[in-house]
Amino acid sequence: MTSLNQNLVMTLGRLHGQLIKKTEQRLSLHGLSFTELKVLKHLAAAPGQSLRRIDLAEQLSLSASGVTRLLLPMEKRHLVEREANPRDARVSLVRLATPGAQCLADAKVTFALVADELLSPLTEDQVKQMQALAELLLDKA
Repeated sequence: MTSLNQNLVMTLGRLHGQLIKKTEQRLSLHGLSFTELKVLKHLAAAPGQSLRRIDLAEQLSLSASGVTRLLLPMEKRHLVEREANPRDARVSLVRLATPGAQCLADAKVTFALVADELLSPLTEDQVKQMQALAELLLDKA
């Protein structure tokens, strides 16, 4: 089983690389990377469209310093804003800025087209099965 598991992990790694490459080629039309798109989506879904940096890092599976490096250029492009936490001055929040919300709205259309294209060889049932399997593995990670 070890060899089979290793082969699957390697195949998933190659698949991940191809998915990111093709997605980022299209998202570049909006000036976004795939990770930046995920940031905008997480912020848009959060209460008040803001999150603590540490919570954003956890949701993205990045370190706190990795999120800070990611957010700096996004702040300069006015996609996100720093926000003081009214309850704790030591905790900084990140909020989705108005231009970031517009960029996200535009990029979501592109992302939907790319996702449909990338998964077009699969049936709807196969996509559902892959989603369930991926969630099972994520729950165990």
